[in-house]
Amino acid sequence: MSRPKVLLLGEVKHAHETWATIAQNADIVVPRSTDRAGFLSECRSGALDGVVAAYRTFSSNQTTGPLDAEAVPLLPESLKYICHNGAGYDSIDVAACTARGIGVSHTPHAVDDATADLAIWLMLGALRNLAPGMGSLRAGRWRNVGTEAQEKLPDKGHDPRGKTLGILGMGGIGRNMARKAALAFGMKVIYHNRTRLATEDEGEAGDAKYVGFEELLRESDVLSLNLPLNPSTKHLISTPQLSQTKQGVVIVNTARGAVLDESALVTFLQSGHVASVGLDVYENEPAIHPDLINHPRALLVPHMGTWTVETERAMEEATMANVRSALAGTGLTSAVPEQKREEEAAEQL
Repeated sequence: MSRPKVLLLGEVKHAHETWATIAQNADIVVPRSTDRAGFLSECRSGALDGVVAAYRTFSSNQTTGPLDAEAVPLLPESLKYICHNGAGYDSIDVAACTARGIGVSHTPHAVDDATADLAIWLMLGALRNLAPGMGSLRAGRWRNVGTEAQEKLPDKGHDPRGKTLGILGMGGIGRNMARKAALAFGMKVIYHNRTRLATEDEGEAGDAKYVGFEELLRESDVLSLNLPLNPSTKHLISTPQLSQTKQGVVIVNTARGAVLDESALVTFLQSGHVASVGLDVYENEPAIHPDLINHPRALLVPHMGTWTVETERAMEEATMANVRSALAGTGLTSAVPEQKREEEAAEQL
């Protein structure tokens, strides 16, 4: 019998031993193309025919582009599984994959700790208004925010204790952040989700209280965005929503940049309605809105939520577990929610 083929889109950086075990039982196919046009041409040529599963990293977007409605119909007919290394999978058109009979997986729980840790750091830094002092220090002015010694010091920040943290999107990252904020910093936590958490998941979130979307906006001292990007969540936070937030609210985003309308955010930041922001993600990465780059109360990090050796290894291991399961014919261990819901609905028929 011929060995199954696995398409490698991207690079394995840490879990080489596990990848070697996959390579012992499957032929690894690596595209020769270095850009999207070449990749699509390679798909059309039949050079990738026979691959059953694909191991895909977020960074492979740089060469293949998104697996969107244009690309998915051109993928080899033999491809039945796309195993994506990452919790967010907005660069994959899941509906197009489902229509083609392609299962898609992601790595939701492998990123929870690292991303929640960074969200906490951004929250604390933005609450304490550390960005102006950090900027002036690097400019050789100690704590002075102006160009001369007599100019004013940065505005004082605020302690987290007793403040209300509002979490929009209570998945694994949101629940992880909720526990840490409440236990370590004495914050009151409220959240809004598409649906209220099940009892067992609510326990993971500590004493977080479920509230409506508008109440979340009104009551949060810190608003943290922890939800996936899809057509229904793009610009979910824009002018109408920011208008409902507290004067002096702090915004934290470690989800996806386009969940937040950056132009609207800049307007509210410049007016002072938004006191400060802590951002890890941006609408048009790697480009960042110039008024965010130049704003003294914007604490910015270049998409480093999972930027740890331990987390990257865990993500690779989780992705490879999906590849092994796919090759074994037992499906995927962590299918994306859209396809998981379809499977559950089919089982109930």
